[in-house]
Amino acid sequence: MLTHIVVWKYKADIEQAIREEHVAQLRRLASIIKEVESLSVGFDVLHLARSYDTGLSAAFRDRDALQAYTVHREHVKVANFGRSISEHVVSVDFED
Repeated sequence: MLTHIVVWKYKADIEQAIREEHVAQLRRLASIIKEVESLSVGFDVLHLARSYDTGLSAAFRDRDALQAYTVHREHVKVANFGRSISEHVVSVDFED
């Protein structure tokens, strides 16, 4: 299995409704892209100085499945939207 983790730090002026739309779009990807084994996404609840605003964890069978997800047109649209409303986005992918 391959785990894909992404976190977003939104721009300060991004309204809550837009943040919620981003999370809703991310959640829909699990039902659209067949290569997704599992997907969990949500807002940070601790609000620490080091915290990002939203996090996603997704699992894929292998690197080919992650690649198919990465280039899928629906993922590309959501990824572009997320980058446009964020000041910083980071990710990590690891096998377990």
